[in-house]
Amino acid sequence: MSLRLRPLSREEHLAFIKSRPSVSFLQCPSWADVKTEWSSESIGWVDSAGNVVGAGLVLFRQVPKMKRYLAYLPEGPVIDWERGDVRDWLDPMIEHLKKRGAFAVKMGPPIVTRKWEADTIKKAIRDKSAKRLRDVPADYTNPRALEVAGQLRAMGWLQDDTDDTGFGDVQPRYVFQVPLAGRSIEEIHADMNQLWRRNIKKAMKAGVEVVLGDYEDIPAFHELYVVTAKRDGFTPRPLGYFQRMWKAMKAEDPNRIRLYFAEHEDDVLAAATMVTVGNHVWYSYGASANHKREVRPSNAMQWKMLRDAYSLGASVYDLRGISSTLDENDKLFGLIQFKVGTGGQAVEYLGEWDYPINKLMYKAFELYMSRR
Repeated sequence: MSLRLRPLSREEHLAFIKSRPSVSFLQCPSWADVKTEWSSESIGWVDSAGNVVGAGLVLFRQVPKMKRYLAYLPEGPVIDWERGDVRDWLDPMIEHLKKRGAFAVKMGPPIVTRKWEADTIKKAIRDKSAKRLRDVPADYTNPRALEVAGQLRAMGWLQDDTDDTGFGDVQPRYVFQVPLAGRSIEEIHADMNQLWRRNIKKAMKAGVEVVLGDYEDIPAFHELYVVTAKRDGFTPRPLGYFQRMWKAMKAEDPNRIRLYFAEHEDDVLAAATMVTVGNHVWYSYGASANHKREVRPSNAMQWKMLRDAYSLGASVYDLRGISSTLDENDKLFGLIQFKVGTGGQAVEYLGEWDYPINKLMYKAFELYMSRR
């Protein structure tokens, strides 16, 4: 395959994205506007006829006091991962990024490795037959993913498999998705577990209303988000991050991002952002209050978001990251427990891979990150 790599303009990058059924929102040019602590570049692969046949958003994190960078392609690049030798695509990318001053490249190939249906997961939990998702026989395995992994290792790409929860990567290796294509909304509702259906009904009976917000409502979302961060023990992003994300995504596409609120008797009890690229819809950030949890605002909000995704013609509603743990005593178990009730499927991606261009600097960077 004869391919050359060159920088893409923002317009060229967006045109390529629009030509695809979908790509990760982390590979859209607007994501560079969100991640202001990184510099960025759009790159494209061009065939012998001059057509753009692949693209990637590269984020560059500079080493302090040096003009050397970690080059990161979150959930990318967007190339044809399904056939041929990935070396044809990645060799010119590495060479280009080396000239840009990269000491290492990190990427997350958007290729599915395995899938587990909700019933399979529930049975494994009920039977206590496995502690981790990867120990449960998958309902679908992609042989191409194993082939790509072998090609990457042969090229010198590295993967850290020490964290079996699936949260060792920057972006989640395991996500939970509800397939929408070829199903009626009634079938989707019926495939939810009894608890989810009961909670949706309970929320409706209690008078929970789910409404759309706008830019001026982001502080209300952030207030709930800070409450959630304190409760769940993570460091919240600042208000400006979400305001910047809203502006950047709306400027790129008016339909790219939505803000939802679940309200009950003038109380805002839950909120979430929803992102759409092509036929893929993501639940990206969520938040909930500590009170009135008995009226089930989160279930009502998710059901509304899922129905809206269906109305938009989406083929999948993506609830994003889950842990791979099936241990009910693990603090991360609640993630999969909540999402499996939607009746969807757990999806494992190939995960993130590193290519050390300068091995000494890469090792020093790894040591620095491990001590943070």
